[in-house]
Amino acid sequence: MPASPRYPRSRWLVFALLAGFGLWWDLYSKWLAFDTLGYARVPGDRQPISEPWFTWLWGRNVLYISTNFNYGALWGFGQGWSLGFAALSILAAVGITYWLFVHGAARSLWLTVALGLVMAGTLGNLYDRLGLHGLTTHDGTPIRAVRDFIYFKIIEWPIFNFADSFLVTGAIMLILHSFWHDLVERKQELLPNETAPPIANP
Repeated sequence: MPASPRYPRSRWLVFALLAGFGLWWDLYSKWLAFDTLGYARVPGDRQPISEPWFTWLWGRNVLYISTNFNYGALWGFGQGWSLGFAALSILAAVGITYWLFVHGAARSLWLTVALGLVMAGTLGNLYDRLGLHGLTTHDGTPIRAVRDFIYFKIIEWPIFNFADSFLVTGAIMLILHSFWHDLVERKQELLPNETAPPIANP
């Protein structure tokens, strides 16, 4: 039986604020990093990198800003499939909206927040994959790739952006929700059936 689509109207506002503000912050932070440091206009050129932004207590440099283009997915997977991932992002955005507000998942505030974050990350990276940032190579070719700039050099973590952070946070929330949902269902299965009719004495 399909789930009821009824949900509090405030869920639309929660979702829109998270997705909208997350998208704005992602695009603004990318613009600020690339406008300040510049970027490698010729493939293979050295990536611009800032002075360390954060130093650990023991004097080790932790956080840098380094502009980089990612032609694949999260953490550099699937290089060269930027337009393919753009198409998947569009499908994901449609699917998220349908699941929340047609299927009724928005009844859960947890899911609304999680999918709001996923939507923000999806749209932020989709904007870049379509080349809407307007950046080009040295010969004027539009760069249709995701702009990354957050670099944790202390552990050599792949360079990422806030959209990636929103996607990962939302995905973790979805996994936790799934585990919790399964746990509740198993607990209910173990409870005695209180509505069963009493057994007659022989």
